[in-house]
Amino acid sequence: MSLLMAVHERQPGRLIDMPTPTVLQLQLGKELKRLREKRGLTLAEAVEVLGNKETKLSRLERGQSSVRTLDIQVLLDRYEATEEEKAWALETARHCNQRGRWSGYRSVYAKHFRMAVDLEEDASTIRHYQAELIPGLLQTEGYMRAMFSEGGPRVFDQAIDSAITARLERQKVIERSSAPEIGFVLSESCVLRQVGDEKVMREQLLQLATVAELANVQLQVLPFKARTYTPACTYPFTTFRIQSPGKAGPLEFVYLEDFHDGRYLDEQDDVETYSHLWARLTGAALDPVASREYLLREADNHV
Repeated sequence: MSLLMAVHERQPGRLIDMPTPTVLQLQLGKELKRLREKRGLTLAEAVEVLGNKETKLSRLERGQSSVRTLDIQVLLDRYEATEEEKAWALETARHCNQRGRWSGYRSVYAKHFRMAVDLEEDASTIRHYQAELIPGLLQTEGYMRAMFSEGGPRVFDQAIDSAITARLERQKVIERSSAPEIGFVLSESCVLRQVGDEKVMREQLLQLATVAELANVQLQVLPFKARTYTPACTYPFTTFRIQSPGKAGPLEFVYLEDFHDGRYLDEQDDVETYSHLWARLTGAALDPVASREYLLREADNHV
């Protein structure tokens, strides 16, 4: 067993799984930033060993650039890292540049969404608020096919099949043995907006009720008549928390998406803002039991 896999084996509730290259790169960047700050060095002072490329080091610390093992070695020496810190960082660097992950049916993922897929796969906690459509992690195949088929003339059968296969693969994260804790808050509009025919909607709502019974899932519906008004409830978002080895602390991201792009926020103020928003949404929504009962009643309306 490699050092990297051994470290991740020690994470509570996790199998001996290698994190995705994206997550490894983010973890490595955060650890490098911690080591630099521990030595009391600014970016400007640290980049001397990289040829004064401050932008390069900044992107490396944010997990946004490819990793060269030689650069990592030079930085670790500059930071006077311990042998254990060096061993983990160098082995992590060697696994960051794997190729071919987004080939085949996975190539349907938009580039801006690929990081979210990787965060989803390695997260210990996921929280998702959706305002209009059922989230991809909860969609039935019938709901997906109806939604993709109505996407316009540029959507072909082969592309639809690949998109469905990719999304069904993503859904395995919910019920795997090392599944994360997942919270969903769905606006009532998600439940009432019809996608496909009556049969599709009935199957979809029953599927939501089934998933809501899983021990690692908390699913709530935010009704139109919620007594607490939350102005930001028109904007969907997802938060991810990923446990990390070492002393750098967990990775925390907020993912925001519009029609053609996505943004990732990891500043502490942003993460805290969406954490407070999540608390308001769960407080305003129906509790999990009442939400499931509501879903079952709505399913009976589709016959």
